[in-house]
Amino acid sequence: MNRQAIEDYLKTIYQLAEEEAPVSTTRVAEAREVKASSATNMMQKLARLGLVSYEKHRGVTLTAEGQTIALETIRHHRLVELYLTRELGYSWDEVHEEAERLEHVLTDKLAERMAVVLGEPAFDPHGDPIPARDGSLASLPTQPMSDLQQGMAATVSRVGDDSNVELLRYLDELGIRPGTRITLLDTAPFEGPLTIAIGREEKIVGRRAADNIYVKLE
Repeated sequence: MNRQAIEDYLKTIYQLAEEEAPVSTTRVAEAREVKASSATNMMQKLARLGLVSYEKHRGVTLTAEGQTIALETIRHHRLVELYLTRELGYSWDEVHEEAERLEHVLTDKLAERMAVVLGEPAFDPHGDPIPARDGSLASLPTQPMSDLQQGMAATVSRVGDDSNVELLRYLDELGIRPGTRITLLDTAPFEGPLTIAIGREEKIVGRRAADNIYVKLE
């Protein structure tokens, strides 16, 4: 197995484990867009390497070593995204695919130089936490924008689907980014759109988009 495949699978398992643990091979296969048999075969190989604990019909969990590699890969990915936007002028909808490639070739030494240049950042351009050198993650209590009640004020923390180029461009058009302060004015019935205020401007946000925008109450 090549290192990139190992890192990709470990990162996927780590991210899926935030929602369920153990992670089913079906979920892994769907996330990696491969057949279930291919995902199962990969889980068995990773288990032999001591990177996951795998039990048939129950799922997979990362070992300590597997989690270390997953967090290192995620750290590289998010540092690259922030470096590309802040230092090289990329827009936030352009950086995911670039980071997917560069995360596997970025050395630890270069990653640390980038972190220093960026001021030891805690979050990437989409608001996701950047793992620290020791693997720890900053944590903020957030909820989907769509869960807000009328009149509630909040600050946008992160975008849930940072690989969705159309969503990111849509949010750009609305002026919604991490750090944006909003107030919910109204929610249309039957899963309809939300009306929010950003400063003195009113904006209409589609429900699916609102489900992917995570905010911190003020």
